[in-house]
Amino acid sequence: MQHYPIIYIRGYAGATAGVDAQVDDPFYGFNEGATHIRVNGDGDPRFYQFEGPMLRLLIDEDYQLLVRGDQSAYLQRAQDGTVASNSIWVYRFYDRAATTFATLPRQNILRKILSTIRRQVTVDGFDIEDAALGLYDLIALVRLKTNAEKVILVAHSMGGLVARCMMQKICRERETRKHTGRTGPRIEARNLVDKFFTYGTPHGGIVFDAGPINWFEEAVGPAGSDVFAPAKMYGYLTPGVKFGAKPKKSFDPKDLADSLDTDNVFCLIGTNAKDYGIARSIVGPRSDGLVRIDNAYIRKAHRAFVYRSHSGRYGEVNSEEGYQSLRRFLFGRWGIRIGLEGLPRVPVDNGTGDRVAWQADMRLTIRGLPVMLTEQRADHYCPIQLDQEMTKLQDSPDHPVPLVGTFLMDPVALARENDTQVAHGGLARYSLTLRVAKLVEKDHLFDFRNHLEQVFDWADTLIVDVKSDATGNGLAAYAAWSSEVGGELDRFDPIARGLDNAARRDRQASTLLDGAGTWKFTIPLPDKGRQLPIFGETAHLVVDVTDREFGPIPV
Repeated sequence: MQHYPIIYIRGYAGATAGVDAQVDDPFYGFNEGATHIRVNGDGDPRFYQFEGPMLRLLIDEDYQLLVRGDQSAYLQRAQDGTVASNSIWVYRFYDRAATTFATLPRQNILRKILSTIRRQVTVDGFDIEDAALGLYDLIALVRLKTNAEKVILVAHSMGGLVARCMMQKICRERETRKHTGRTGPRIEARNLVDKFFTYGTPHGGIVFDAGPINWFEEAVGPAGSDVFAPAKMYGYLTPGVKFGAKPKKSFDPKDLADSLDTDNVFCLIGTNAKDYGIARSIVGPRSDGLVRIDNAYIRKAHRAFVYRSHSGRYGEVNSEEGYQSLRRFLFGRWGIRIGLEGLPRVPVDNGTGDRVAWQADMRLTIRGLPVMLTEQRADHYCPIQLDQEMTKLQDSPDHPVPLVGTFLMDPVALARENDTQVAHGGLARYSLTLRVAKLVEKDHLFDFRNHLEQVFDWADTLIVDVKSDATGNGLAAYAAWSSEVGGELDRFDPIARGLDNAARRDRQASTLLDGAGTWKFTIPLPDKGRQLPIFGETAHLVVDVTDREFGPIPV
């Protein structure tokens, strides 16, 4: 994959006092790693050393971090086209709002007290549209100095909203800065940005359980926090509209408004609220402690759910889970999407008038990684609501189509880059675990009389192996449910070798890719799974594999 320049954009720092603390970090926090990792949220944390997303990109993908005392000044001084494109840049938009780079005026005691109070509740010098305009200028400078056609944007929290303001509004408005002599239309975002990755960005705004707090956020917005009010987002995401304008009924803050292909967007969603600060008590448990799960994604974008909090020791940015999704999204060869289709229309009750809900826990793992790439679980407040498939709800994180998506590295290419032997015959393996349970509601309350907690009506794991075929432009794929494999899973490469002859022929295939570099195949559910009324005989998985390095098929 093309190694375009990466620009990191940090999140909300709060009032001036918080800004002053954050600007002391030369990399705005993206250099931070971690040594604590939770095990399913239970018991004592165990030691796990994660170096941080920035250092790992330097190690794994040979990126360069060019500072020379001041990244911005270094860029401006460099000759056009001479800076490495495989470089990392930190957009320091908060520097202009900091007070640590200027001598404060002499003040008497009363003024010092008032100034200290003001620094705790206001943030002079920050405006989200100004920050978005500065990001546009930085991208232009990076492209000029590196000769890169596009850049990659990686953002945490509010940083994702700064990027969206640039893509959806700034890029679509005319340049009118008379003092520079620059006028005319700006470049569209899809011609500037190759990929866009967000950690815990409140794409749908920040919403609290208490209505008065939502009103206070929108009406007062201390320290610029009104940018998180869903209604206020209309002003900085819509061209030609002023901040604070009343949104149209059709406005959807989670819609990227066709400014960038959503296939080039990935949203990491945190599901661990308990390891965040006091905000978790007013946001609620179905969040990362600050951003609600159903507000942390862009519609139709790739996404992963990780048991991490918004920031801190167990934060999303300084996590192995977040980094693995980031690296694979940016540089993985194969894109994988799995959907669940063919669900029958089942009665909404169990014959007594009670409501029946079907939920699925899902986990996605990749061979060789010590963490899960994504997991949706009832105890993390984000199970997959299978019965909602029958209502065809608009795209939602709980909607089972797509069931899951991920990206796989090419083991052959990794071995070549690292000068090592190819492992597992070049097979990239991932597994999808599904656990399905039924919940009964009687008079709008859960009926636990026949319920067995944590006992699932059906559970199984799908193992899938993928690799290039002999042509280099084709795919070989093998799939098997764990319950069908006779023996230990790690004994079989590919996994189909653990099946009987009939099943082996049915679960392996090799084919040239179509003209778009994609390939689709279906996998039936095991017999036990098809016995559930939510599935039935017609339910099956649909797997789409896309080779992102697809080229002309050799003659």
